[in-house]
Amino acid sequence: MSISALLLLLLCWILLHSSTHSMSIDLEDLAFDNTMVITHSSPCSTTCGLGIRTQQLCPLETDSKPNSKACHVRQVQCLDNWQCGLRIQTATAGQRLELDCLEEVMDAMGYFAFVVSWRFARGIITTNNRLFSRLDNPGLDRLILDPVKEEDAGTYCCDVLDPSYHRVKRLYNGVKVISSKVLSLDFTKGLSQWEKPEGQLENGTVVTGKLYSSSTVRNMVLISMSTSIAVAVVVFLALYAFTYWKRPKKRVDFNECLENL
Repeated sequence: MSISALLLLLLCWILLHSSTHSMSIDLEDLAFDNTMVITHSSPCSTTCGLGIRTQQLCPLETDSKPNSKACHVRQVQCLDNWQCGLRIQTATAGQRLELDCLEEVMDAMGYFAFVVSWRFARGIITTNNRLFSRLDNPGLDRLILDPVKEEDAGTYCCDVLDPSYHRVKRLYNGVKVISSKVLSLDFTKGLSQWEKPEGQLENGTVVTGKLYSSSTVRNMVLISMSTSIAVAVVVFLALYAFTYWKRPKKRVDFNECLENL
């Protein structure tokens, strides 16, 4: 039993020694061949779709430092997630609306480096692919609606494929279109109107006089007083009638009335 254990330990020592020796030889060969290794890598510039990642490469040497002249920096493509989810925006009928699928990073890589296809689900905001139909877009990477109409409301889906026809991006654009004659949802403009000084109009003029004439104010006061008095009288009569009918009535004895006669 002891001999077999000794042989097993000897075999393990031989294997470990040979693997360590071969590893050291391989590292020396790599260093001799000026092999570059990545010493630093930045996060991807985009959370979805193709982006740019910066990498620093240095020679595989024991005395090389990250800031040495032998190191150099390169930019490579990166893809963390091809699904970009749903984006919703509101537009007013008659405006110009532009939907960009490639955006800045992918556009900088080259217009002809990707294949872009568009689909459209009319009238609803959804990500259900069964509700979409193919949409012809001459601009490919950008969809321009000029002017945008109420029937253009819905969800626009764009798919981006690389030259190997691998999907690198999918983006859903939900578009809500409102009529300019119904309602204005320009919150910034409305907020600026509220923050203007009192009496200042939209064109910059200032109103110095009273907002209402004296006769209008007098009529408003008289109407308010008359309404208050009428309400008070009605409430008083209602309380008096309620008290009168709830008062106990005195019973009259008929025999007593005959004796008095």
